[in-house]
Amino acid sequence: MAQKSEQEWRAVLSPQQFRILRQKGTEPAGSGEYNKFHEDGVYSCAGCGTPLYKSTTKFDSGCGWPAFFDAIPGAVTRHEDRSHGMVRTEIVCTACGGHLGHVFKGEGFKTPTNERHCVNSISLKFAKE
Repeated sequence: MAQKSEQEWRAVLSPQQFRILRQKGTEPAGSGEYNKFHEDGVYSCAGCGTPLYKSTTKFDSGCGWPAFFDAIPGAVTRHEDRSHGMVRTEIVCTACGGHLGHVFKGEGFKTPTNERHCVNSISLKFAKE
């Protein structure tokens, strides 16, 4: 895992990226640039550039954030999150530990994994393949 101090992260991230990636914040539903974005390519971590998701795993869940049914193998790590009075599964970039969002299972979407990785657009950078 890339070890940077809080000061180093603040120097390379915008204030909004820092709030979400390093302080586990969230962007308002429907506000992210990748929510209704449908180009072919790869979504990487906005913090360290590690590829996280392929556009072929993105789907429109209607949740207000970009949704993926699977990550690139090994790119995303899951942690139990007991904040805000609920139990959820947080997802972070394996390489730098940056907060991406949460993963939800069993919601009934017609995807191969029956999972929804609900990811903040601010946590991502997109590049065409």
